[in-house]
Amino acid sequence: MTFNDIAWLPLCGGLTVVGIGLSYLAFRRRGVTAGLRATAWSLLPLAAYLTGALQTLWNIGAAAVGFVTGLVLSPAVWAGVVLAGLSALLFVVSGTLRGRALSRTRPEPGGATAAPERPATPKTAQTGKTAPRQVEQPAGDDFSDIEDILKRRGIS
Repeated sequence: MTFNDIAWLPLCGGLTVVGIGLSYLAFRRRGVTAGLRATAWSLLPLAAYLTGALQTLWNIGAAAVGFVTGLVLSPAVWAGVVLAGLSALLFVVSGTLRGRALSRTRPEPGGATAAPERPATPKTAQTGKTAPRQVEQPAGDDFSDIEDILKRRGIS
């Protein structure tokens, strides 16, 4: 069926007339706002026909339907989708394997291979005991640096 096989003027005119009738009912039951909105929707089919926009909308719809049916019903397209997915999977796997291989063979600046670091506890120089942990202040506190300096010097 093509665009010219359909009698568009009677169809669009009929939709507009039915829509205006329903708009009147909406106006009576739900008020002016609903009636005006329904009237606006009712005028669109006839306006689309008279401006020639209806044929453009038909062409867009036909192209979209043709594209989707060609995509869904074509085995060649599905084979391409599967190959693209396989390619993406191979890129991810190879990147993961490459990252692991690089982390195993990366030497430290001192010449030894990388070993897992253990967290060190700070010790005071005079007593050799572990220093108490500092409580971190929120990032928005403007005086946190000053308070830390004062506490280290023994000034409260």
